[in-house]
Amino acid sequence: MKPRVVSGMRPTGKLHLGHLVGALNNWASLQDQYECFYFVADWHALTSDYADPSEIVASAYDMAADWIAAGLDPVRSTLFIQSLVPEHAELFLLLSMTVPIPWLERVPTYKEQIEQLAEKDLSTLGFLGYPLLQTADIIIYNAHFVPVGEDQVPHLELSREIVRRFHHFYGELFVEPKPLLTTFPRLPGLDCRKMSKSYANTINLSDDSETVRKKVMQMYTDPKRVRADIPGTVEGNPVFMYHDAFNPDAAEVEDLKTRYRAGKVGDVEVKTKLAKALNARLEPMRSRRADVLSNPSALRDILHEGSGKARAIAQETMDRVRGAVKLSYR
Repeated sequence: MKPRVVSGMRPTGKLHLGHLVGALNNWASLQDQYECFYFVADWHALTSDYADPSEIVASAYDMAADWIAAGLDPVRSTLFIQSLVPEHAELFLLLSMTVPIPWLERVPTYKEQIEQLAEKDLSTLGFLGYPLLQTADIIIYNAHFVPVGEDQVPHLELSREIVRRFHHFYGELFVEPKPLLTTFPRLPGLDCRKMSKSYANTINLSDDSETVRKKVMQMYTDPKRVRADIPGTVEGNPVFMYHDAFNPDAAEVEDLKTRYRAGKVGDVEVKTKLAKALNARLEPMRSRRADVLSNPSALRDILHEGSGKARAIAQETMDRVRGAVKLSYR
């Protein structure tokens, strides 16, 4: 049997290029080597969007369409909805009985998210406990690996510690998940800040070609370069970072960099060629996305069938867990 991989994504808005390079390209590449389970983390969306969950379901379907457009194959991967597998919540509850609160308060992203989302009240048990739910999401399928970047390794290590503590009380029940390290280009937003839908500085996977072109033409470049004949800086320049990530014509990119450093090319040419490269990359995805969304009942069936497959595995796991915690009443 292939080793199992599990990962998920919150349905909190349109997916953008950061999601493509940071997760989806890698998820798609894993499908032949691993048994892949990818889920829509709608309960995780509630940890921050509980006050207005009206868009979560629509975002879930939209996100799943982007997944398939990006190359996730429902035949080779199990695509499912977290909340359609209620065993996740049961395991989350049982884990919460054993994990000390200070473990959760020390999670780096806990305080970071509270600061970044200051307009929302995140002083909830659900938000504090999201690392426990993440752990349940993974270990309920006995996942061998979780695809993560280096910055996410500490989060997975917390999951491993949670597993070890649970095993201390109830015996060996789960596979300790290991990180499947992935490397990907760090893309800034169009304004050079962190890429975020809240900053309106993203290129979305669903943007049409003209929207992509307009967004690219508005991108920040070298602020010191006020004329095309002034030598510019390539390193750290968002336009060239996007060229490196999406323009397959390495010779063209190197030529643009050389001329940019020498003050022999204008921003318009550099951005025009970037927009062309981005649209060439996104156009096949737009076509596949349109095909998926043209048959919403088929997309719904994919997610429900995937959820049924996932739940069957989760139920087997929870039968063992209930027995281990002496809560089996058969």
